[in-house]
Amino acid sequence: MIVLTAGDWRATLAPELGGAVLSLDWRDQRVFRPTPDGATDILETACFPLVPYANRIADGRFIFGGRTVQLQALDRFAPHALHGDGWLQPWAVVSRSADAVVMTLDWAGDPNGWPWPWRAEQRVSLSPRGLEIALSVVNRGDKPMPTGLGLHPYFHRSDDARLSLAATGVWATDAREIPECLVEPAAIADWSQGLPLAQAPFVDHAYAGWDGVARLAGGGRQVVVSADPSARWVQVYAPVGADFLCVEPVTHRPDALNAPGHEADSGLVILDPGQTLSLRMMVEADDQA
Repeated sequence: MIVLTAGDWRATLAPELGGAVLSLDWRDQRVFRPTPDGATDILETACFPLVPYANRIADGRFIFGGRTVQLQALDRFAPHALHGDGWLQPWAVVSRSADAVVMTLDWAGDPNGWPWPWRAEQRVSLSPRGLEIALSVVNRGDKPMPTGLGLHPYFHRSDDARLSLAATGVWATDAREIPECLVEPAAIADWSQGLPLAQAPFVDHAYAGWDGVARLAGGGRQVVVSADPSARWVQVYAPVGADFLCVEPVTHRPDALNAPGHEADSGLVILDPGQTLSLRMMVEADDQA
């Protein structure tokens, strides 16, 4: 386990467990949901990287460049593939200091899965302002590669938690949790004016046209999540009655690899050999007014 500190902030990481953040605290208070001691399940951690795509790919199957790709699906999410391969692999530490660590992951390409080779880098750092995670991936093959990135933080949720974020629409899903149509935020849950989590329905949806900022107030403080312009979508996962909330900056909508040809913008990025896609997330906190 790696420990980072800066100002009022403290974080712990486990590069060997999917490059995950295990905890994030501010003034000795939880900001991320802490990972249980001894946990080996990446889904019990506090935050992990999504690379080379985010969220679901329907039936783990898509066609790109005339090639049919069939991905392996985990039993618990079958038949869909989920979140790429980076969260399921150990990452290598290439540098570290008291307040930052840089990790990399090399993917050679898998003929029975994601066929394109890539290298990902994740830099996790603390400052007196808060946490910053910079995630990038470079196409290391000799052919164009479809690409997406995301980060999957689990925020601690107080009893009076209230989420605020602005978006232009939200992807309604079918019975298999695959995007079906883009609707007004109010059709699922409208967070624009601040919505108490205690009043919210179950949400596991991608919001489009996100302005890059989300605020989680409660417990006498406000946590601010921000992302750079590459994250024009945000996946909100808010199970009813849970003690956590996920606000996930992502570069594309779910199942972007199967978006209909007439869809103008799914967020999917095509990287030519040697090209890089990057995503940056910042988490800050202050006393709630």
